[in-house]
Amino acid sequence: MKSGYDPTTAALAAVEAAQRAMQKEEEIGDEALSGDWEFKIVRASMGKFRKREEFENLLTEEAEFGWVLLEKLDDSRVRFKRHIKERSRDRMAGSERDPYRSIYGWAAYRRGVRIVLGVTLLLISLMVIGFYFLFR
Repeated sequence: MKSGYDPTTAALAAVEAAQRAMQKEEEIGDEALSGDWEFKIVRASMGKFRKREEFENLLTEEAEFGWVLLEKLDDSRVRFKRHIKERSRDRMAGSERDPYRSIYGWAAYRRGVRIVLGVTLLLISLMVIGFYFLFR
């Protein structure tokens, strides 16, 4: 007899609830959008903004383009705002950085490439060792 409790369904529901909570937290009210302001959220992986040096580096880099800290949502997400008049800094900063970037540090795809390369090298190493013992 089944108990009716499915741990997979419960885990999926918890993940969906957490995602909805994050989306709600990141929403900006209508009164803020009515002004001449731009907003963005910069994300980093693995709680990078927990480190004071990384957080201060982010603030310095974003200030070059006129972005001002609005709030630190958590150790991986920071919300910025700037007045639309600050867009003129985008050309004057002369940086190769994107003033509208939303990812700080290694992008997720880069980490994925590193993982795939690591697994590939591991498999090749295991094959070489296997052939060595098999054909010696």
